[in-house]
Amino acid sequence: MNSRNFFLISILILCLSSNVLSLEPEPFNHQHQVWNELLLQHVHYDLNGFSSKLDYKQMLKQQGTLNIYLAKLSKVSQDEFFSWSQNQQKAFLINAYNAFTVKLILTRYPNLESIKDLGSFFRSPWKQQFFTLLGKSRSLDDVEHKLLRQPSVYDDPYIHFAVVCASIGCPALRNEAYIADKIDQQLKDNLRRFLSDKSRNRYNVQTNSLEVSKIFDWYEEDFTKGYKGINSLKEFFSLYGKHLSNDKNIRQLIIKKRVNINFTDYDWRLNDL
Repeated sequence: MNSRNFFLISILILCLSSNVLSLEPEPFNHQHQVWNELLLQHVHYDLNGFSSKLDYKQMLKQQGTLNIYLAKLSKVSQDEFFSWSQNQQKAFLINAYNAFTVKLILTRYPNLESIKDLGSFFRSPWKQQFFTLLGKSRSLDDVEHKLLRQPSVYDDPYIHFAVVCASIGCPALRNEAYIADKIDQQLKDNLRRFLSDKSRNRYNVQTNSLEVSKIFDWYEEDFTKGYKGINSLKEFFSLYGKHLSNDKNIRQLIIKKRVNINFTDYDWRLNDL
């Protein structure tokens, strides 16, 4: 074989090798950069940083970018997902829930006042299977209840301060994506913000009661089934008295579990800017 033919064959082999390599799936980016950038641009906190709103009008203009991110989520297989750490899985699922919720809102925005407007008498918006995740057609309820709340997998009630159903009554949508390296810190910060928001969680002097979000009613079991040794909501709130009141005496009542617990009405209005 002359040198010229050898050179041509070498180039051919190199090209074929490059094509084979290019067929390998691109590993998932656990920094969630596209979603992070959208949140950074369009989520706005209140003055205290306890709650936030989303600029759906501007998000609608960047729906193409959102779709790119959602497509990346949908490409992840179950095998790839189960090869990740628990924090990577949890961050993925929380980001997916929040991003697909925004996508659902945008299907009718601005002609809605609440996510509930997207449901019907026969099927709630959370049960609509409108996207693919981990190789299956999924609903938002699937992500929250069958994946994130699956028994003996994550067992983390803090997820209830991270999944946001596009409503004012929800915890604040963060202006950043959840990532594995920071997720524990992010979830604790969410809890602090949420409990500190007196529009949703507060102490009533007249009734000596904590008036708290319906989230604690709906998911009481998640907060009291032994997480950190906690067996009641009073025990749970006793750990976080410093967030629930600025008054030292009231804090002591909460810490010593000498308060009643009542649940506030949930505000389902859209968390629009």
